[in-house]
Amino acid sequence: MNQPARTPFVAALADAPLPDIGIAWLDQARRENLDAFAEAGLPDTRVEAWKYTALRALSQRSFAAGDAQAAGRAIDPAMLALPGIEGPALVFVNGVFRADLSLLDDLPPGVSLQPLSRALADAPDALRFALSRHYREPGDAFARLNGAFAADGAVLRVAAGAKAATPVRLLFIGAAAERDVAWHVRDLVELGEGAELTLIEQHLGAGEQAHLGSRLADFTLHVDATLHHVVLQQAGAGSLVRRSHYRLDAGAQAHLHVLELGATLARHDVRAELVGDAAGFHTHGAFLPDGRQHLDTQLAIRHQARNTVSASTWRGVASGRGRGVFRGAIVVNTGADGTDASLNNKNLLLSTQAEIDTKPELEIYADEVKAAHGATVGQLDERALFYLRSRGIPEAQARTLLTTAFARAPFESLPNEALRQHIDQLLLGRLPA
Repeated sequence: MNQPARTPFVAALADAPLPDIGIAWLDQARRENLDAFAEAGLPDTRVEAWKYTALRALSQRSFAAGDAQAAGRAIDPAMLALPGIEGPALVFVNGVFRADLSLLDDLPPGVSLQPLSRALADAPDALRFALSRHYREPGDAFARLNGAFAADGAVLRVAAGAKAATPVRLLFIGAAAERDVAWHVRDLVELGEGAELTLIEQHLGAGEQAHLGSRLADFTLHVDATLHHVVLQQAGAGSLVRRSHYRLDAGAQAHLHVLELGATLARHDVRAELVGDAAGFHTHGAFLPDGRQHLDTQLAIRHQARNTVSASTWRGVASGRGRGVFRGAIVVNTGADGTDASLNNKNLLLSTQAEIDTKPELEIYADEVKAAHGATVGQLDERALFYLRSRGIPEAQARTLLTTAFARAPFESLPNEALRQHIDQLLLGRLPA
């Protein structure tokens, strides 16, 4: 079988030196993932998972593997503030842990938080199962790159029965560098039996840059654990590719709220496996591409046990020449009787050049199942617009009110009022006035 021709993107990274960790099993896994990446290259639109996200432009770019000066790059501390939210934080700049910007002194009882580099130095074998993984699907190019090059990230554990009253924050910052770099982080989050945690994940941009960032994250929720996970994606120009994988044991509940605003090209693969009876996975999100942005969300939920629940509410708003992609796939395995699954994706186009591609999927192999999915793409309701204008509200203001209410809907279930207010401000700042 002929191998694909090496593009500048593949050539630069396939020949880059791997991180020298000095752990035999990790070095081997890195080499195998890099070899697989070099052989297969980037996926094209013939790969179903990448059908609506072409990587031709990215394939013609080249990146340095890592930023040697990231540990000393100046970052304005003010950009790290999140209104109404205080507590521990782990900060990475171009994929490098920054102890000077992080806050690790006041961890809630039962919560352990440390950079992956330190966890590997202290007890590498405890991480072997997660970090020695090989990625074999046709669309796994960025997962392979991450498996090869990620030298840092977050290791977050919550002890059984611990109820963390203070949110924990993970911040990933793309900062200006001498040249465009490819940076990678690997996160491992584990909640013990009956544990509870609120996790806030932020992606930010500092200065002019067009980097490539990748993040792989594994979330393991043991019996009756509860996770509230909020993602605020405001990355700078460049490309950001993420994969978040959730594994839920019996009775575990995960609540995910996502706001996608940043990056020129952003993709987020959200995968969930409900492996225990009565587990629940609830997702709420909005993506707002503008200009020439391309924002792609891939949601895949697999029900594998009885009486599991998933509910997903997503909104897309595209303006300018922005393009949004949303795929929502639900699979109900054999034996997953009593499943209750729903997915709803509604989208607005605010300009004639904007585009949103949405693809709901539903596969059921069990009995006694409740399942529903739906997707729409359209423009503002003219009747609602007429009603507001008849009450004396100018047309531009009426459009802003309706669009803001539309995009805000997924976040009404967010229990943290400070975060809700902050998201409202972000939406108002993005939507046309």
